[in-house]
Amino acid sequence: MPVSPRRIGIVVTDAYADEDPDYDTPVILDALRARGAEAERVVWHDAAIDLGGFDLLVLRSPWDYPDRLPEFLAWLDRAERASRVVNAPATVRWNLDKHYLADLEHAGVRVVPTRYATTMDAATAAIAEVAGAEVRAESRGDGRVVVKPVVSAGARDTGLFEASDPRARDLAARIVERGGVAMVQPEVAELSAGHEKALYAIDGIFTHAIAKGALLETGGGLRGGVYQENPEPVPATDAERAFAGEVLAAVASVTGEVPLYARIDTVDSAAHGLCVLEVELVEPALNLHVAPEATAAVVDAILRA
Repeated sequence: MPVSPRRIGIVVTDAYADEDPDYDTPVILDALRARGAEAERVVWHDAAIDLGGFDLLVLRSPWDYPDRLPEFLAWLDRAERASRVVNAPATVRWNLDKHYLADLEHAGVRVVPTRYATTMDAATAAIAEVAGAEVRAESRGDGRVVVKPVVSAGARDTGLFEASDPRARDLAARIVERGGVAMVQPEVAELSAGHEKALYAIDGIFTHAIAKGALLETGGGLRGGVYQENPEPVPATDAERAFAGEVLAAVASVTGEVPLYARIDTVDSAAHGLCVLEVELVEPALNLHVAPEATAAVVDAILRA
């Protein structure tokens, strides 16, 4: 017997940190079922689940994937063979590695300056170069840098440091010594002041904007000691909406598709202008619990898919 043409799997994991729950999935499941769809959670690493029994798999909150990346990539391969997956696995693979920022920059998008390092010598040079550029641009002190791996989520292995702080190099060493690539970016003063803004688009159309405040404490830790976002709906300017459109056009030029869902993290800074911090196309929280007006657009897009 053929499966329902609307059997939809919402891809999740099996456990979440108390301070970072998955608020979106219950909202999406209820809304899909209200529209007559057969929708259920799919734990991505549960080998007993028949992925071929779903007509669509929607990546939503497999938030433990950075700790089990080879397993997640293998799951993507299986899921792609068994069903349709959104966002598309090719786009997800591209977006998993933050080298994609260089692709966006080459496509004409303003991106916070980023250097990549695969050795400690390269990381040390990148820290000095980025910090020196920041001092020249901001006319102040020692300069601060952000160090993080190219594959990460939830601020894992991410730190904000004075450039002279040996902990910046220690973090870079941990990243490169396990075979990773370290990213080095300047501190953006407006970001540290809590002015990051996430712009959301569903099927290429802007839906809402969220501010979540600053997360990093100078010296390598998280403010409050844990990763905890405090999402608040905020208005988006015409310039920000237009910028989101430019970013999505660049994504489409690289990947060949407009993603079903996208979160574009931005900051409007004196040093760099309105620029991209990150474009999240794998599993961004949509924050539908504080922006319920976006739920209909999400469900419509899923049903069209």
